[in-house]
Amino acid sequence: MMKRSVVFLAAAIAAMGLVRAAAPDPVQWALEFSPAAAKPGGKALGKLTATISEGFHMYSPTTPPGGPNPTRLSLADNPAVKHVRWFEPKPDREFDPNFQLETETYGKQVVFLVEVEFAPSASGNVELTAQTRYQTCTDKFCLPPKKKTAAAAVKMDAGAGAEAAAIPAGYIEVPALGAKATAVAGAGVPAKPVSPAAGGDTQSLAGFLLTAFVLGLASIFTPCVFPMIPITVSFFLNRQGEGEAEAAGGRSGAAAHALLFCVGIIVLFTGLGWIAKAIAGPFGVVILGSNPWVNGFITAVFVVFGLSLLGAFELALPSGMLTKLNAASETGGYVGTLIMGLTFTLTSFACIGPIVGPLFVASVQAEGLQPVFGMLSFATGLAAPFFFLALFPSYLRKLPRSGGWMVRVKVVLGFLVLAAAVNYLNKVNEALQVGWLTRERFLAAWIVLLAMAGLYLLGLLKMEGIKAEEKVGVGRALTGAAFLILALSLAPGMTGAPLGELDAYIPAPSAGAAGRTAAAEQAEWIRDDYSTALAKARAENKPLLINFSGHACTNCHWMERNMLPRPEIQAALKGFVLAELFTDGLDAASEKNQTLENDKFSTIAIPYYAILSPDEKVIATFPGLTRDPQEFLKFLRSAQSGS
Repeated sequence: MMKRSVVFLAAAIAAMGLVRAAAPDPVQWALEFSPAAAKPGGKALGKLTATISEGFHMYSPTTPPGGPNPTRLSLADNPAVKHVRWFEPKPDREFDPNFQLETETYGKQVVFLVEVEFAPSASGNVELTAQTRYQTCTDKFCLPPKKKTAAAAVKMDAGAGAEAAAIPAGYIEVPALGAKATAVAGAGVPAKPVSPAAGGDTQSLAGFLLTAFVLGLASIFTPCVFPMIPITVSFFLNRQGEGEAEAAGGRSGAAAHALLFCVGIIVLFTGLGWIAKAIAGPFGVVILGSNPWVNGFITAVFVVFGLSLLGAFELALPSGMLTKLNAASETGGYVGTLIMGLTFTLTSFACIGPIVGPLFVASVQAEGLQPVFGMLSFATGLAAPFFFLALFPSYLRKLPRSGGWMVRVKVVLGFLVLAAAVNYLNKVNEALQVGWLTRERFLAAWIVLLAMAGLYLLGLLKMEGIKAEEKVGVGRALTGAAFLILALSLAPGMTGAPLGELDAYIPAPSAGAAGRTAAAEQAEWIRDDYSTALAKARAENKPLLINFSGHACTNCHWMERNMLPRPEIQAALKGFVLAELFTDGLDAASEKNQTLENDKFSTIAIPYYAILSPDEKVIATFPGLTRDPQEFLKFLRSAQSGS
């Protein structure tokens, strides 16, 4: 279960790396009415045509919430218009790799129909303006929602027909868009960048909730929680002797108290989820991904939790508050049981906190109610065993006895939480560019912490939870060996040797590291100086390759350490002048680079690669990460035909 927690944290960190924003609009809109005349009080049928660039697709207006942004259509308010109905053709249903679920999309071109009923008093030429809000995606990335309008005029003619043309077969009405002059949904909400790694779709939300539930169950096996199980269940069963419980009917009375106890746990954690949603807002992923102060705070919290788990000190709430809560829980009745659940959660937070911490951090990355649902799922997993054992108390005898194994779980978890703190500290180091957390120091910290966990489980590191005379069981020995193997496998990275996927999360090798390939050293990138790079490209009559990157961008790191150093890529790079422009720092250069990327390419996405001719014309662009060298080579070779 601890490994699940670590894997979940790594996935949460990876999801912070890629930030998408605005890009050139791939959709063009046109509105027309044919015939362009209608009788006052009559109807007219218009066609709103969206022409979509090759490789992009747009989402149906009936797309359910939780995934991509649906297309929103409305007609601007006009006193000559009495009623509006919108119709859409049947969309294509296909798997969308950005959201990992089936979506309804349109590609190339789609024609929406709008039936307009005019007021009897309408006269002259009535100017009608269609308002649109839509999101477009490719198979690799999504652009944030855009808003556009398209206009057309309809002449009021008493001799025109009163009825509009019939709706063609295959079109269905979109009920949500049937009101007159409906405002564009979400038009006042800032667009949130979307990336393939980010959650927010149905399937990833289901996986997130399942992980949260499993972590809640895993929290049961901690020293703060496990010993409380028989005591708490006995409390429920003893309540059967009270008049209130007797009236409820034996076991059902115990179940009622157990349910209220669980509600107390769920209410507290769900409340934390609401707080996370309120604080993080719609841009939680951006804040957590690059803000050094937020990451510094997370680092400090994880260090405190880690040291507490290792036994350096005990985290406890003010005794006065706990005393009052405990006294309230002893008043009896259902209210007392509910307060008991709240008190139990607060007193056990010293052990639960390090488990729920990564979940809490990851949940605020997502939009919508995912922080709330995440905490709800975690609390349900934590509370479920109490409710089950209240219904079937005979299973209490089958539980393992409390003992040293719980302390060992706590200590090993402490080492893992400290390793996670080092990762967040690296984000601070990269954002501030102070340079004191090098690759060697980062890996040394991870190697030592993982090795200490392994040595502890093998009984070679004397800490609480393991007695000197206690024999090492098979399970403990294998787990300890696994930690030592993992620690030793990181050692080559200290000399600059590649570590594969892990390279995206750790600092890059120093310039003189033996593990850097000769080809990688030959590639000379001009850093944060677009003007100098462009001048060099003109002087050498070479195309300019710009790598818009980020200090805390995981996908940027992956490309720079796994794709760009490849021999075939390095050979192709020799035909370019190379510029590496960072956009996520706190310095003036990053702000200047971000302005350049936004003004010239209408995007602030990272990683983002662009090839310019010496006269500054855009030849090709390549947004995002790819693991296919041939795909990236094709992009680089496009300069030969485009220059």
